Parts: sequence; structure tokens; C-alpha cells
Amino acid sequence: MAMRAERRFINDADVESAIEEVDHSGLVTLLEEFVHLPRGRRRTLHLRSLLIGLHLCTQATGGKIVLEHVTDILYFRITPSMRTLLGVREYEDHDQGFEAAYAVVRRLFHAMKEAMNPSPLPPNGHLSREEAQALVSAADVDDLAERERRLALFTEFLLDASVRPLHSLLSELAEVSLGVDATPIRAFSRGRRTNGPEFATDPDAGWYVREGDHRDPDATPSDAMQPSPPAKKGKAKASKSKTKYSSRKKYLFGYDAHLIVTRDAEHDAVLLDDGTPNPEVLPALVLGAALDKPGHRPAYNGLKILNRMDERGYKPGYLAGDRAYNNSEPDEWQLPVRALGYKPVYDYRSDQLGKQAQTHGAILVEGRWYCPSMPEPLINATIDLDQERIDRETWIKRIAARRSYRIMPKENPDSDGYQRMMCPAEAGKAQCPIKPHTMGRGIHLPLVDPEPNPTGPLRVCRQRTITISPEAGAKHWQALEYGGAEWQKVYFRLRNSVEGYNGYAKNPLAEGIESAGSRRIRGIAAQTILLAFQLAHANRRKIKKWLDTLALNSERPRRRTHHRRKTKEPRSWTPTGYLVPAA
Repeated sequence: MAMRAERRFINDADVESAIEEVDHSGLVTLLEEFVHLPRGRRRTLHLRSLLIGLHLCTQATGGKIVLEHVTDILYFRITPSMRTLLGVREYEDHDQGFEAAYAVVRRLFHAMKEAMNPSPLPPNGHLSREEAQALVSAADVDDLAERERRLALFTEFLLDASVRPLHSLLSELAEVSLGVDATPIRAFSRGRRTNGPEFATDPDAGWYVREGDHRDPDATPSDAMQPSPPAKKGKAKASKSKTKYSSRKKYLFGYDAHLIVTRDAEHDAVLLDDGTPNPEVLPALVLGAALDKPGHRPAYNGLKILNRMDERGYKPGYLAGDRAYNNSEPDEWQLPVRALGYKPVYDYRSDQLGKQAQTHGAILVEGRWYCPSMPEPLINATIDLDQERIDRETWIKRIAARRSYRIMPKENPDSDGYQRMMCPAEAGKAQCPIKPHTMGRGIHLPLVDPEPNPTGPLRVCRQRTITISPEAGAKHWQALEYGGAEWQKVYFRLRNSVEGYNGYAKNPLAEGIESAGSRRIRGIAAQTILLAFQLAHANRRKIKKWLDTLALNSERPRRRTHHRRKTKEPRSWTPTGYLVPAA
């Protein structure tokens, strides 16, 4: 009795800090717009108090949320003065009192969740396929879209609040570069056979496959969490044979968490001479997240987050993602990304190397426009390296030699993405006999050797400038020269940062986002809300660790940084052994 009588209270200072976090986040005002509670007996717990309890729970559990812990914190572990301040009703400290308080927390959380639930399928039951199809067919698509928008708003408000201490530093950056990636996380549900008679208790989740695009090869369009939009004309594709995927192993049942992580693409996060981090290089932080079935709609989910980055005050910079994104249809990913102002940097499959497109005679080679008379060895440099016909040193020389044949910009792109470009001879980078005024500039400039054409010179050769539309070569165009030193620096910094953050947040001693037990409420809405709190806690943990390891004002840091292994210089990378064979 003496031991049980001792209850460990949370310090008032920690509660006041949580109150400040929630009040500055804007979440309360946001939720009050659409969480309309039913009429009847007056609620004894306010949304603001619930959010404060959720925040305190993440601080006490290392980023995890359990509603029983939230109940214990709000009703029994904060001081009476704090309960009075939050308007939390007092319950008797026994089993019936706890259950009554737990019911209040649970009802309010689920009311909040339902207002943001974009799925027509209810969790916690084994729906038959006929029942699920009927629910999907009867669902209001506009209402589901509105709920999806609310869920996205809630997530971004929560993540923005977690990086609030660095807002001023982020706003000082000329541009914010991002890495986007999808990482698998488990659902708190046992997966069912894909084509079986019933859905799992979390009907919005799906099976994750390691190979290919990670999509469940047995999944059908009817398994989607919401009604599918009308199919675009000319976009229909023949279904693939399932026997092709018979050897693909289903790794886990859960979701793809699409994360957008910011990183300083101009500087390495290397240590200073005294072994402490550089305070001018901010840590990698997650700014956006969205959940979906594994392998489903990577472009849609990534773009859903990016669309609001500008409204949140982030200036677009470089954007790097894996092939799941840049192998989407151009009007679903590449063109919208460029219209938002981002400068994409991509990697390619081995069957996408070399010449990729052409317009007005200019050719697109591995993401950049070049003179149509660029020598064949330069066009196929990366193909020859991948097939081991040349060595690394030769490849580096050929990539560097391409610069003299690059189509150069004459003007910045206009508001619609159209850009005036001029051939390398007009730009003073080469000499071309088709344009005599470019000849005789010196042996340091290459001499273009155009092939005879029975219809006369190509437009890019006979005109001083050409206009290249954003649709031309849109699928593979990128802002940097593929394989060059600048591309390696930007691409790998962004890709390594998002992969590193995935591992950081999956740490089982901290948030453990991959574990199903860290989010014990089913359904895509609940899983997204709980994941957002986990990622917000990971951001705060990262910022705190970064601050504690800085040596400021010539003082020793509070904590030592981990020793980092020496890595190869970015320009030591080559595609050999890295490029994935064609699917």
C-alpha cells in the first residue's frame, strides 16, 4: 500500500512546456474547424487538453502514444493545479475512475480521428470483399478528399511545430533542398491473404514486397482505401501476368510512409577540427509525411506534401527521390514538381541511359539537352561503363567532355516552363561549320561534325535559339549533369539523409516507427496521426542532440558526438555495380 500510494507526478514546468508547444502549433484552431462533437451531454475534455496529453505521452514514452498512458497523465500524473488550468475533471483514483477517464480520452481521440479519416472501410473487423466493395462504391469521393486534406493539414501543423526552434534558420536559407522516400512500417494487424474472402482488421494496409516497386503483385484496384479517380484516356495498361512474381516474398503487412526530409545540399555534415558539428549545417529533419499501401501512388503522395511546402514558407531547392518517383508519369510527378519550383535530381535504370528524347533536333542524354552531333562515345559513355567496355577514368573524361556540347539557356524559364535555349556554338562553347560565324575561335573549342541531312540542317542547327517546352523529355530531365561532381554531391547528400532519417526514427530504443506495437490503433487515419507524433518527437530529439553537441562561445559541448566513419568523396562514385537492371 505504501508503494502504491506513491505516484510520480509530472513537473509543472514540463506541462507548461507542452502547453506552449500545443498553443503555438495552431492545431487547436485547426481541429475546432472540423471536429464537430455530437450534441448531448457536455464534453468534459477539450481538444486542447487531449493534444497536450498526447504531447506529454510522447515525451514520457520516447515518442510512442498509448491512450492508457495519456489517460494516466491527464487525470492522475499532473498536479491538481495543472488539471485545473487545463479544465480536466477529477476522477477517483481507482479502477472505475480510471475506466471512466479512459473512456473520455478514447471517445475524443476517435472523434478527432474520424473527422480526418480518408477511408470508407472501418477497421477492427474482418470485412468480406462484397461488404468492402459496397462501402467503397457508396462513399462520397468529395467528402473523403476533404478528410484527406484535413489529415494532411494536421500532419504538417504537427511537424512544423516540432521544427519551430529552427524556423528562423530555415527561413534564412536561399532554398530548402529535400529528399523524398517511402519506407515500410508495420500495421497493428495480421495480414490476410490478398485474394482471400476477407480483409484484415486494418483494411487500409497492404503487403510490402522487397523487390521491384514494393507493390503486392496480387493486389487488385478494388483493394484501394478509397474510390479510384476516373481513368485517363490513353493511360490504360495491360495487366501483368501474376506468374512473373511468384518468387517475390512478401516482407511485412503495413504501410509505405512517404517522408520528405530537408537537408543542406551545399555542405557536408562533417565535424570541425575540434570534433564537434558545424553549427551552420542544420540537421536533417522531416517536414512532411503521408501513408498509403506499399507501392501505391508514390508520385501522388509525394506531391501531396510538396504542394503545401510553398504555403508553409519553404523556398524550393533541389529535390531527390528514388526511381519509384521519377519513373512515374510526367504529368503526375516531373511536371508538377518543376512547376512548384523544385530542381529535380534523378538516377536512372540501366535501360534509361544514353539518349532519352529529342526536340527541335536537340537530344536529351541522361537528363540534359545536347547538340545532336555530340560524338557517339560521349552519348553512350555511361552505357559503355555499365557494360564494362570502358574504365572509370575514361567515363569521367567523357562525362566532362559532354559540357562542350550542352545546349545552353539564353533566358530563364517563363511562368509556363518554356525556355529559350541556344546551341553550344552560339554560346561560344564549340565551333560549327553550319554557322560560319562560330568558326576560327581557337583549337581549345571542339569542332562539331554534323551529319548530312537530306532535308537540311535541324532547327537547333539553323536557328540561333530554340524554345524547349517543359513537356519535352519531361520524364528524364533533371537540373544537374548526371554523374558529374555537382550531381553526386547533391543527389547523395539528399538520398543519404532521408535513408539515414528512416533508420534514426526506426530505432527501437526511441520512436521505433517500423514496429507495429508503437501504433496500436488501426486504420490509416489513426496510423497517420500516431506516426506524425512519432516523427515530431524524432525531430525534437534530433534538434536537442544537435544543440547539445555544439561547441558555442568557445565552451565545451554538453554531449559528445558519435564518431563518424570516413566516407569516400562523392566524385569517387560510378554507376558500375550500382545501376539496377531493366525491369
